[in-house]
Amino acid sequence: MKNIVVGAGISGAVVANLLAEKLSEEITVLEQRVHIAGNCFDYKEDGITVQKYGAHIFHTDNIEVWKFLRRYTDFNQYMHKVVAVIDGIHTTIPFSIPSIYSTFPPSLAQKLERKLLEKYTYGSKVPISDFLQQDDEDLRFLANFVYDKIFKDYTAKQWGVKVSELSSKVSSRVPVNISMDQRYFTDKYQGIPVNGYTEMIQRILDHKLISVKLNSCFSGDLKSELLKDSQKGLVRIFYTGSIDELLDYKYGVLPYRSLKFEFSKVNRDFYQENSVVNYPCNYDFTRIHEFKYFLSEQTPSTIIAKEYPIEYKLGENERYYPIDNHSNNSLYQRYKEHLQATFTNVFVLGRLGDYHYYDMDDSVEKALNLIHSI
Repeated sequence: MKNIVVGAGISGAVVANLLAEKLSEEITVLEQRVHIAGNCFDYKEDGITVQKYGAHIFHTDNIEVWKFLRRYTDFNQYMHKVVAVIDGIHTTIPFSIPSIYSTFPPSLAQKLERKLLEKYTYGSKVPISDFLQQDDEDLRFLANFVYDKIFKDYTAKQWGVKVSELSSKVSSRVPVNISMDQRYFTDKYQGIPVNGYTEMIQRILDHKLISVKLNSCFSGDLKSELLKDSQKGLVRIFYTGSIDELLDYKYGVLPYRSLKFEFSKVNRDFYQENSVVNYPCNYDFTRIHEFKYFLSEQTPSTIIAKEYPIEYKLGENERYYPIDNHSNNSLYQRYKEHLQATFTNVFVLGRLGDYHYYDMDDSVEKALNLIHSI
C-alpha cells in the first residue's frame, strides 16, 4: 500500500519513518511550508541556532521515545529554567521555595516555607487551582500573589480571554512546586539536539522509501483524488494538519491562538540572564527568547525574539495553540465523528489533527502507538 503523510513536522516525520522501517512501504510526505520540521524548525545565523517558532526544549520520561530519537541525534545536557520578572524582581517559575526567598523579605519567606512544608509533602506539585483553596491567612496571601502576578495576566495575554473561560486543564499545567527544584521540567531525559531539530527531522526522513515534497498543499483535486483512493484501499493518509481544514470547514473554523515573533540581533555577548525570560504583568509580549543559551554557542553577538500572542486568523497566520474549552472541544469531536463515519484509511494525529496541545515527546509517542496499531 502507498502512504501519504501530510506535514513534515515531528509527528509526520516519525510516522513516515516507521512506515518505511517497519512495513517497507512507500511514503510521500507533503509539506505546505518551504521547510521540514514544523514548528521546531531551526536554522543557523551568525553561528547561532535560531528556533524560528519559539523555544522548543525536548523532555521525556518515556524511554522508548528517548531511544527512538537518539538513533537520529545526540542531545546536550540542557535543563530548562524560566526566569520571570515580577514587580521588578527576577525569579524562577514555576513558583518554588527558592522563588519565595527571591521575592519576599527573609522573615516572611521563612514563615511561608514552614507553613508550606507543614501542609504539603516535600517534592509535590500543587496546581494553582488547588493552591488557591487555602484556609491559612499566610498561604492564602501566597496563593493570591502567585495567581495575580504569574498566572492571571500572563494567561490573559496568552489566550486573549478571561481565565474563567478556559478549561481547568490550563491551570493544572501551572503548579506551585513544594521543593528547591527550579527546573521548568523534571523529566529524566532533557536536552536540545546538538545539531538542531531540523537536522534531527532530516535524519528521521532520510530513507529510500520516503519522498518529501515541500511547498505542497493537500488541497483541491489532489486531496479529492487521494481521499477517493483511500476509500478504495489504495492509499493510507496520515494527516497532521487541522481537521477542520481537512473537512473543508464543514462545521466552522476551529479556534486557535497564534504567535508573532519580533527578532533582533544585539551586538553584545548576551542580552539577558537566561534563555527565556517571562514578563507576566508587563508589556504586550509574554517572553523573550535568547537562543545561544540552548547549545552554549560562543559568539560576539546574540539573537533574541520577543513573543507576542495574537488572534489566529484563517489564511493570515499560523495555528499554534488549540483553545481548550467545552464548545471548541465539542466542535472538534463533531469533526472527528464525521471523519470516522465518512472515510477509511485516513488517520489524523498531532497537535492540529487531535486539536490538543502536545509536548514533542507526546507527539512521538502518539506516532509510535499509531503505527504499532497498524
